[in-house]
Amino acid sequence: MGLVVALGAIVVVSARTGTASISFVDITKMVLHRVPVIGDGIIVDWTDGSEIIFFRIRLPRIILALLIGAALSVAGVTYQALFKNPMADPYIIGVSSGAAFGANLAILTGVTVTVAGLSSVSVFAFFGALGVTYLVYSIAHIGHRVHIETLLLAGIAVGAFLSAMSSFMMYVAGDKLHQMVYWTMGGLWSSTWDDVAAVALVIALGIAVILRRSRNLNLLLMGDETAQHLGVEVEREKKLLLAFSSLITAFAVSVSGLIGFVGLVIPHIMRLVVGPDHRILVPSSALFGAIFLIGADTVARTIFSPTELPVGIITAFFGGPFFAYLLIKRKRTVC
Repeated sequence: MGLVVALGAIVVVSARTGTASISFVDITKMVLHRVPVIGDGIIVDWTDGSEIIFFRIRLPRIILALLIGAALSVAGVTYQALFKNPMADPYIIGVSSGAAFGANLAILTGVTVTVAGLSSVSVFAFFGALGVTYLVYSIAHIGHRVHIETLLLAGIAVGAFLSAMSSFMMYVAGDKLHQMVYWTMGGLWSSTWDDVAAVALVIALGIAVILRRSRNLNLLLMGDETAQHLGVEVEREKKLLLAFSSLITAFAVSVSGLIGFVGLVIPHIMRLVVGPDHRILVPSSALFGAIFLIGADTVARTIFSPTELPVGIITAFFGGPFFAYLLIKRKRTVC
């Protein structure tokens, strides 16, 4: 309940904050004005500019940050359980490299394609991320089993190759380099309702599926044999969880670019707060991931207002030191 209240609070703060400040009273009136019957009694005493800023610029951006933060956090929780590795994140099997390759290819070639309201860069990034996931999965799929270690190694190998290809495209990009760099830093400055509509259903569905199977994540952490003895179809469960966590990650990065550390840091923070039970950890991570990314995006667009920073810089600023802390803690444990 505390996280839900905190999420509501950060949404209001973010909606009010910006180059043009909008009061909480005006926000409440604008929202109520659009509610049937209730809205008829609301006196319009706010400017058209405030309404445009709130409904067309800030609100879709906030909702998109909520969805992406939740998606990356839940994917991070899932991968850390499947790989039994606290350093795993949503990009571990090469999703980020595939998305970057697709986005850079779209920028370099200047292809203009629009699908379900998504720009050509988003479309190419999505298919790049999904294509790499399928390729890595195919390499690691032997017989009826998915070998997690092979999956990880294949992700590193394919990711390294595509990163090299992306670097080459940046080298020859010329005046398009700026756009490529900005995309890889991650940002929500171009958020629209079309973006929200394109990703909301799949991300919500993916999180719901993973949440429903959170008990099985607990059992998988105990080992494949133990999980199987307790009634889990281990290979089927791995495939399902890998598919949905990769899907929500691909949809998230397609509209935001690469936003790092959210899927790594948030699960660890919530594990310290609520414990390792995934029935609680998954929804808690989704809520806190949404809170964190909305807050980070608010900082990114206001700290040097009217200039905006890529939100990936803000998340890395907080995530980097925490990642170093994890490495040091792990080193001490091993020693």
